[in-house]
Amino acid sequence: MKAKILRLDDYGRGICYINDKITFVPNTCIADEVEIEIIKETKKYNIAMAKKIISSNRQESFCPYSNTCGGCSLSLMKYEDTLTFKKQKLEHIFKKFCNLDINIPVIASPNTLEYRNKITLHVKEGRVGLYKEETNEIVSIDECKLVSFKVNEFIKLIPDFKIKNGTVVIRNNYNMEFLANFITEDKLEFPNLTNFKIVGILQNGHILRGEDFFIERLNNMYFKVSYDAFFQINLGITEHLFSLLLELAPKDKCVLDLFCGTGTLGLTLAPFSKKVYGIEINKNATINATYNAKINGLNNCFYLCGDANELISKINDKIDLVIIDPPRSGMSKNGIELLKKVNARDIIYIACDPITLARDINYLKSDYNIKSVIGLDMFSFTYHVECVCVLSLK
Repeated sequence: MKAKILRLDDYGRGICYINDKITFVPNTCIADEVEIEIIKETKKYNIAMAKKIISSNRQESFCPYSNTCGGCSLSLMKYEDTLTFKKQKLEHIFKKFCNLDINIPVIASPNTLEYRNKITLHVKEGRVGLYKEETNEIVSIDECKLVSFKVNEFIKLIPDFKIKNGTVVIRNNYNMEFLANFITEDKLEFPNLTNFKIVGILQNGHILRGEDFFIERLNNMYFKVSYDAFFQINLGITEHLFSLLLELAPKDKCVLDLFCGTGTLGLTLAPFSKKVYGIEINKNATINATYNAKINGLNNCFYLCGDANELISKINDKIDLVIIDPPRSGMSKNGIELLKKVNARDIIYIACDPITLARDINYLKSDYNIKSVIGLDMFSFTYHVECVCVLSLK
């Protein structure tokens, strides 16, 4: 049957209507005229597969695996159209969950391909690849267009490590130095790696060669990043994020970097703040944050390791600004109550999932006003979008 794609859902799937029932069609674009086959039917919706594209304003996908991998879910769209989609997505979410009609700009990524500094690959019976969307089925790949040429060279060497089953996490820094962790029970062999700057090779988190961390550089600052530590995926747009943070944050204030990780956000603000306190439950991350303050010559940063609800009473200074960048699941109810308890004048909330951000703002809106929301294209050609929300005490 024939259909026309009217819009995209929040996950980048095309939407059309068949007999007045909403039908989701992956790998389609707005205004596509398609011939579809329904592959799943429920009382409320259908899921269909595009069998033939009759007419379209799409571009040819840059990725040969886009129909199977699912990682580059928007690879058929022109880049400017992906930004429009993300803007509309954010505005729809804030209208739906917060009942707010606001204009939300989205800042473009300086690099739309080869921007990722981390990739997780899976190995099954010697086949190296990525998981097919929403399955544990391996899609064998030779390269990924979202990582650099040099990382793709390393990917081609993975079979030479003689890993049969497991997972390989590859990270690289600004200097194209590599840190790789092989999660497997197989005995590894080492191929010739002389063409690579190898900082460390690990197996199940244990060092086989080199170190278990590297140094990352961002906005003229340096950060120690452990093999399993969180760090922003896209350095180009992260520079914009940090510049935006400096623009939005009040100066010469006392800052709380809640759930601070290795301290990147607070350290960015430290040269322009009275004091920065970081609270983090992970001991290694707290050690890294302290180290990062030292190597950047910052002596106004103080890090506490443990449960934030217990440690907040140990901070005697009045907190003026809280910055938070929680995991994709957002803030817990205890975390929301802690924010209210701190009663800071301003909150800057950075989120990789706008739905959980909108949910958390609903819990805070009795005490805080939304000053601005800005999107950043941290994950180009995917349906994901980073968000910065500025809140001020009523």
